[in-house]
Amino acid sequence: MVFTALTLELVLVGIALLFLISIVANKFSERLGVPALLIFLVVGMLAGSEGPGGIPFDDPAIAQLIGIIALAYILFSGGLDTRWDQIQPVLWPGIALSTLGVVLTAALLGAFAVLVLGFSPLTGFLLGAVVSSTDAAAVFSVLRMARARLKGNLRPFLEFESGSNDPMAVLLTTGIIALILTPGSSLFDLVPMFVQQMAVGGLLGYGLGRFTVWLINRIKLESEGLYPVLTLAMVLLVYGLTTIVGGNGFIAVYIAGLVIGNSVVVHKKSLILFYGGIAWLMQILMFLALGLLVFPSQLASAFVPGLLAALFLILIARPVAVLITLLPWKMPMNEKALVSWVGLRGAVPIILATYPLVAGVPDADVIFNVVFFIVLVSALVHGTSIPSVARWLGLAAPLEETGKLSREFEVDPDTPSELLELVIPAGASAVGKQVVDLGLPKGTLIILMQKGDERFVPVGSTVIGAADTLLLLTTDEMTGTVRACLLNCEEPRNVTVSPHLPESFSCMAIIEIDPERAEPDQPVAFRGSATVSGDCAATVSGMAWNFGDGANGEGETVSHAYAAAGTYTVTLAVTLSDGIVCRATTDVTVVDPREPGSSPAGITTSGNLFPGGADIQDD
Repeated sequence: MVFTALTLELVLVGIALLFLISIVANKFSERLGVPALLIFLVVGMLAGSEGPGGIPFDDPAIAQLIGIIALAYILFSGGLDTRWDQIQPVLWPGIALSTLGVVLTAALLGAFAVLVLGFSPLTGFLLGAVVSSTDAAAVFSVLRMARARLKGNLRPFLEFESGSNDPMAVLLTTGIIALILTPGSSLFDLVPMFVQQMAVGGLLGYGLGRFTVWLINRIKLESEGLYPVLTLAMVLLVYGLTTIVGGNGFIAVYIAGLVIGNSVVVHKKSLILFYGGIAWLMQILMFLALGLLVFPSQLASAFVPGLLAALFLILIARPVAVLITLLPWKMPMNEKALVSWVGLRGAVPIILATYPLVAGVPDADVIFNVVFFIVLVSALVHGTSIPSVARWLGLAAPLEETGKLSREFEVDPDTPSELLELVIPAGASAVGKQVVDLGLPKGTLIILMQKGDERFVPVGSTVIGAADTLLLLTTDEMTGTVRACLLNCEEPRNVTVSPHLPESFSCMAIIEIDPERAEPDQPVAFRGSATVSGDCAATVSGMAWNFGDGANGEGETVSHAYAAAGTYTVTLAVTLSDGIVCRATTDVTVVDPREPGSSPAGITTSGNLFPGGADIQDD
C-alpha cells in the first residue's frame, strides 16, 4: 500500500511538473515568437521514453482519444469567442476553402509523395489527406497573440477555415484507409458520406446549441460555478450524439459554440473566461500526449521526406489550393498571399496520423513520423513568421492597448456599452473640476478613478487633477463627445468670438504620427493638417500642439519624445485665417519594452470645431 501510494504521488507530481514546465516555457515562447504548440510537443518528447523524463507511452488509441476530446473543447471555445458579424462576410469563401481547398491540398501533396518521395499511390494520398487541413488549436493560438493582429476580416476568416476544415480531412483519411484495407471499394463512395457528415453535423450543432442556450437561461442553478460544468457536459453530448447519428462531431461543437456565443446567455462572461482556460489546458494536454507518443530516434529516417513534403506543402500545395479555391471572390492579392501563408499544421494532422496506426495500415509508422516532422517544420516556419509576413504585406493591424484599470473589467458583448480609459493631461478642461461639473453625456459613468497609487470610485464632489486616470462606461457613439468634455484644453480668455458660421461650413483637423510604436525617449513625429469645406475661403494660419505631458509646440510638423511610459493625449489646434479653430485629439501610448505584457496602443483621432483662438504656448 505504501508503494502504491508513493507511486501515485510521484505520478501526480510528474503530471504537475509537465504542466508547469509547459506553462513557463510558453511564457518564453511568446517573447521568442515561437508558437505554443511547438513548446508543448518538445516538452512531451523530452518527457517520453527516449527523453530525460523516461515516461513509457506507446498507445496510439489513447493518444487519439485524448486528442479528439481536447480538440472538441478547443473548437467549442473558439466558436464561443467568435462574433457572427465577423464570420458572415467570409462564410462562403471559408466554406469553399475548408472543402475544395482541403481536397486540392491533399491531391497535390499526395501526387508529390507518389512521384517524388516514392510512396505507393494510396499511401501517398493518405499522407496528403492526413496533413490537408489547417489546425484549429494552432491557428487560434497564433492569431490571438498580440503580435499577430490582422486587419479586416482576415482573422475570423482564417479561424473559421481552421475550425471547419477538419471534417473533410477526417473523411478523406478514413475513406482512403477503407480503400487500402478493402480492395474494390470506390473513392466516389465518400461523396454522400461527406454530405451526410456536414449536413447532420451542422444541423445538430445548431439545434443543440439553441437547446443549450434555452437550458442555461431556464435552469436557474443555485451556484454560478455550475454553469461551466453544465456546458462541459453539453460539449461531450454534442460531439458524441452527432458522431453516433452519422454527423461530424467537430463541426457540430464549433457551430454550437458559435450559436451560444452569439446568443443572450446568463453568465456569458464567466463562460468565455472559463473556456479560455479550458482551451489552454486542452492544448497542453493534447500536445503533451502526442509528444509522448513520438520516438525521436525514429524521426531521423523521416528527416529528408518530411522536410521535402513540408516545403512542398508550404510553398506550392497550400498557395495553389488557396488561389484556385478563392478565384470566384474578389480578394486582394496580398490577402490571398497571407491566407496561403497561414497554413499552420498542428494537432489535427498528428491525431489523424494515429488513425492508420490504430487501423493497422501498412507503413503507418512511416506516415506518422513524416507527418510529425511536417508539423514541426510548419510550426517553426509559419508560427514564427506570421506577424512579420503580415507587416510585409501591409495587413498587420495596430496592437490594442490594455489599460491599467480596464484590465479588471469586461463589458457584456451583448450590450452596446464600451469601456474608455483616459489619462487627464495638464492642460485639459477637466482639471480642477468636480465630477458633477464635467458635463458628461447622459448614460456615461465614471466607474473607477486612479490618483497616484490610489484607486476608488469617484463621487460628484471628487475633483479631477492632472495625470488622473479615469475609467468610463459609455457607448461607441459617444466616445468622441466624452473625450471632448474631458480632454479639450481650456479656451483662452479675451478671445473675440468669430461670426456666425454657415450651416454648410465644416472644418476637420487631422493628426498623423510616425512611428506608431513609441518607447521612452524615442522621438515621435507629428504632422498636422486640416480640411475646410463649405461656404468658407479661410486658409490655415497656424498650428499649435499640446503633447499631453506638459510640453507644447507649434508648426505643421513637430517632433516630441516622451520621458516615461504611459498614455498621453495630444491636442492639435489648427487656427484659420478668420479666427476659427479646428481641434483634434489623439491618444498616444508610450510603452516600456522592459515591462512584461506591455503592448503599444492603437491610435484614435477625433476632431471638432471651436470658434476663437488657441492658447497653447511653445516649449
